[in-house]
Amino acid sequence: MAKDALKDLELLLRSRYGLIHLDTREEDRANSLLLHLADARQIPLFTWTRTRGLVRAGMDDPVYQTQDPVKALRHVATARIEALYHFEGLVGALQGQGADLLVAQLKDAASSLETIDGAVVLTGDGIDLPSPLNEMAAHVTLPGPSDAEFRAMLGSIIRDLSARQDLEVSLSREEMATLVKSLSGLTLMEAGKILTKAIVEDGALTSKDIQMVIDAKRQIVEREGLLEYYPVETTMAGVADLKSLKAWLEKRKAAVKNPEGAEQFGLTFPKGVLLLGVPGCGKSLSAKAVASEWGLPLIKLDPSNLYNKYVGESEGNFKRAMRAAERMSPVVLWIDELEKAFASGGSEDGGVSQRILGSFLSWMQDRRGDVFVVATANDIQRLPPEFLRKGRFDEIFFVDLPDEVTRAEVFRIHLASRGHDPASFDLRGLAADTEGFSGSEIEQVVVSALYTAFSSSRTLDSAGLRSEISATRPLAVTMSERMDAMRAWAQERTVPAN
Repeated sequence: MAKDALKDLELLLRSRYGLIHLDTREEDRANSLLLHLADARQIPLFTWTRTRGLVRAGMDDPVYQTQDPVKALRHVATARIEALYHFEGLVGALQGQGADLLVAQLKDAASSLETIDGAVVLTGDGIDLPSPLNEMAAHVTLPGPSDAEFRAMLGSIIRDLSARQDLEVSLSREEMATLVKSLSGLTLMEAGKILTKAIVEDGALTSKDIQMVIDAKRQIVEREGLLEYYPVETTMAGVADLKSLKAWLEKRKAAVKNPEGAEQFGLTFPKGVLLLGVPGCGKSLSAKAVASEWGLPLIKLDPSNLYNKYVGESEGNFKRAMRAAERMSPVVLWIDELEKAFASGGSEDGGVSQRILGSFLSWMQDRRGDVFVVATANDIQRLPPEFLRKGRFDEIFFVDLPDEVTRAEVFRIHLASRGHDPASFDLRGLAADTEGFSGSEIEQVVVSALYTAFSSSRTLDSAGLRSEISATRPLAVTMSERMDAMRAWAQERTVPAN
């Protein structure tokens, strides 16, 4: 159970840290870990809650009149005995008005333990301590439950329910691995409730229950309000060309589908890709298709949801969004138009975007969940150079305008998706007429031609499409200099996606 965290906590105790912040949402797991630590150090563990006060592990009665946190901390400071003191739910009370006395008393209690074998341990998820405490505290993150813990819990649930009802378990080894991996980001309590509900509903544990876990995690993410959940509908068959990108993704599909086998083979979950290039050529569509092909949920980070007028709130929003993404793992995280969130050289926002950029780069390096990032960008010049450094993403692809064969395929896809037989159109001729058009511009040609034909009570034909083509001036014409500069920049720095 969280052996690295246990080792870190023991080192901090021996280093005489009197105050430790254990970053976790799981009070029960934290208390169990601290009990292991207290046993290893041969010192008692006291746990404080607002309803009971300070209670020594293994005893029933609390220390007299310690429900008040100030009195409980005063007891710690005056008793000065070698012990661990776990204060549950205290972190929130350290913020806002009226917290000065509590902060001062906590500082005194922690200082009194710095010369002996003991510490005050605060638990809370992603909460910053007030400055006087933050300077003296050590911070340890308790990792989420491991696959082994989830498997043990699932086994316990199956044994318990099997004793009370007929139960069918029909999961292949790979499906079981996928189910366990899908629980990543949940607490043991959350996972237990979701799995118990899934089994009790139909008296079975099947591959369909994997989707139930994903749906439950989606509801958790949506409650945060910082990420958007996208239903996965598009497949790679609906993305024309991009052969190089598709081949790259296909090579990694097996590792995503079989995480247990990949780990045994020495592979880790892929980090992500950065898609640069011409607007309207399939970058955003590819993000949706990756999630579909890999069978993973797709969530989108909209940078506009992060920014807040209050100091520090924007950075806090970003951290909460990334924790929510990790809870949803394994997942595809789509960040569209990355340059708008982290534009380089801008000081008009007081440095907020630069601080969020630093947080994002740190998260990409140290993320704890299986989150595959698909980031897209249209304006290369506005991207900070840190994003383009090798290792941030697994690969950087450049998406260019479609060639003639691809343009014919784009016409075929959009005509067929709207109920028209592509065989009745001159696809090769239409492709030749749309030199320099992006995929989205071709789609708009089809849509506009459909409106014209419908309003005139005519059948859509190649002539109608050509009429719309002649009325369209593509970006390749109106922004030709910028397109040429973009291609020149990408030639030696990226991998062609087409």
